[in-house]
Amino acid sequence: MQAAARILERGGGESLNTNQIADLAGVSIGSLYQYYPTKEAILAELIRQMRHEMHDDMVTAATQAAGQGLEREVDALVAATLRHHLRNPKLAQALERIEDQLPMDAEIAQLKQNMAGLVVGALARNGIADPEAIAFDLVAIGHGMSHAAIAAGQQDFDNLHRRIRRAVLGYLQLASDSWSDP
Repeated sequence: MQAAARILERGGGESLNTNQIADLAGVSIGSLYQYYPTKEAILAELIRQMRHEMHDDMVTAATQAAGQGLEREVDALVAATLRHHLRNPKLAQALERIEDQLPMDAEIAQLKQNMAGLVVGALARNGIADPEAIAFDLVAIGHGMSHAAIAAGQQDFDNLHRRIRRAVLGYLQLASDSWSDP
């Protein structure tokens, strides 16, 4: 996994092949195929790891911000969804692009459902009507904005956090006049 991640960081998904992974990892191609039968299986595992980290960040954020008001809870969840980009921006960017091209497995689908549930919970706790539909919209807003920013090569994640926060709070009609940080 570490070898595949390093290759992705350097050259993106187009540069990844199983021979390179095996060479960099110092294992035979046969050994690699025993654990991961295809390049896509390796990519799916890396995406799964990224989504687990994002899920864990969101659970922590939701737990810490619960009861502090909707604006604070939204802010914490937006920050958590972007945190994986701060850990390793090039790898996260490559994996985000690749994820759109691969079929989603059941585990990743469940993680995404759980993350959406955290947003639903924050909305419901704060009295927002129809929290499932609103959560769907908010996740789509955040996802669309982050994908567009990443595709454009933007790497100022503090700025992206503020912009997504502004869009989400504006949608919820909670945006302050100053548009400042919390």
